Amino acid sequence: MTISIQDALTAPPAGVTVPRHRVDGSTLVCGIVHIGVGAFHRAHEAMYVDRLLAAGHLGWAICGVGVMPADAAARDTAAAQDQLYTLSTVHPDGAEDTRIVGSIARYLYAPDDPDLVVATLAAPTTHIVSLTITESGYGIDDATGAFDPRDDATRHDLMSLDAPVSVLGFLTVALRRRRDEGTAPFTVMSCDNIVGNGTVARAALVSFARHHDGALADWIDDSVAFPNSMVDRITPATSPAVIDSVRRRTGIDDAWPVRSESFAQWALEDDFSDGRPPFEDVGVQVVTDVVPFERMKLRLLNASHQMLGYLGVLAGKTFVHEVMADPDLGAFVASYMRHEAAPTVGLVPGVDLDTYIDDLLARFGSPAVQDTVARQVVDATSRIPKFVLPVVRDKLRDDRSIDHAALMLAAWCACIEGGVTLPDRAADQLCALARADHDSPGAFLAQPDVFGDLTTSVRLRVAYQRAKRRLQDDGPIGTVRLLVASPV
Repeated sequence: MTISIQDALTAPPAGVTVPRHRVDGSTLVCGIVHIGVGAFHRAHEAMYVDRLLAAGHLGWAICGVGVMPADAAARDTAAAQDQLYTLSTVHPDGAEDTRIVGSIARYLYAPDDPDLVVATLAAPTTHIVSLTITESGYGIDDATGAFDPRDDATRHDLMSLDAPVSVLGFLTVALRRRRDEGTAPFTVMSCDNIVGNGTVARAALVSFARHHDGALADWIDDSVAFPNSMVDRITPATSPAVIDSVRRRTGIDDAWPVRSESFAQWALEDDFSDGRPPFEDVGVQVVTDVVPFERMKLRLLNASHQMLGYLGVLAGKTFVHEVMADPDLGAFVASYMRHEAAPTVGLVPGVDLDTYIDDLLARFGSPAVQDTVARQVVDATSRIPKFVLPVVRDKLRDDRSIDHAALMLAAWCACIEGGVTLPDRAADQLCALARADHDSPGAFLAQPDVFGDLTTSVRLRVAYQRAKRRLQDDGPIGTVRLLVASPV
């Protein structure tokens, strides 16, 4: 026998934590509007906000907003459950905790009523607008840093703001109204997993607004806060298996569940234009500078996902934990973290890097999360320049080994050369370069948009060619075994 998630509030199954602020009828005010209510948001920011509400900060509930056609399904599912959902967190030892999250008090689907979305954004009760809209949602070109949107919605709104349909369009119209009505500007708080997310959000919104109104763009640039943040929680997409698992373990019918690892981290710059809740009281690291935290995550977590991804594909692995369970591949990932990446990270306030690495290895090795290798090997031409190549540049500058990174790059090429389909915006170009690399090892590095100045690095080319030969002669396992035996 199962129960609805609403009934579970008042009669919670054993072991399920419920949000008291949704049980006792507390009056919630949406101080935060969040655009892009996906699985990561619900496992991360919404979880932290749920803690705030539980502590009595009832003016900081979330109004979710969906703008994409695919968000219509979330609108219907969320409405049927009063925006409630279960969050199941999996510990490295396999233990699993489940709670009902009640921080999303409303959900608006923008195409249903665009005027209501603008009114909600412009309301004086809205102090923060947070975003998880993916890197493409900002329209900032990786190579040039210029505003160059490719999506139809943003291009539509660049022509006219009479009926906005894009995220940047809604934000611009709402901020114009707040300025004209004398209301303080809300903070734009990007929670996307991109480098300098607040800086990117500022560049995008100011550039967009300038297409319509230079004075408004200047006001946004001068008055709106765009804090940078570092976000971290491995959260695979919800599958039917997750829905079945929640039903089987708890007896709750939940069509909108989320399942993530137990680890969560959020380092957030203390830069807000219209107030903020006491995030630091609920586990957020509120800091003056997020760069050290960002560098740590990008170079250790994200770069290591690249290390295990391409070699994992070559070794026939499906899940991240399977890669880590292989004694040679797992040792290779650990060796990369400790010997190649960690020396380039520098000091991170309040963080012991050895402990952080130990935690990462435990997280990667957890079989319960079911994180896939395939998730790590998409958009390489966007990810590798941000995650891996900064480490390479620092190591070359210090005249230290780059053998781990060179092997990963050789494995990337070998995957493509072997016919593996890797989703990437430059897929056709990559296939051509991989074919050329077969006859002329090193040709794969001739990607200025990816490697920049490293295209002419003799040391990188030599290390890459050596790694490619070893992969061909010894295969992925034999190659990493040899490398780990003699790290430099």
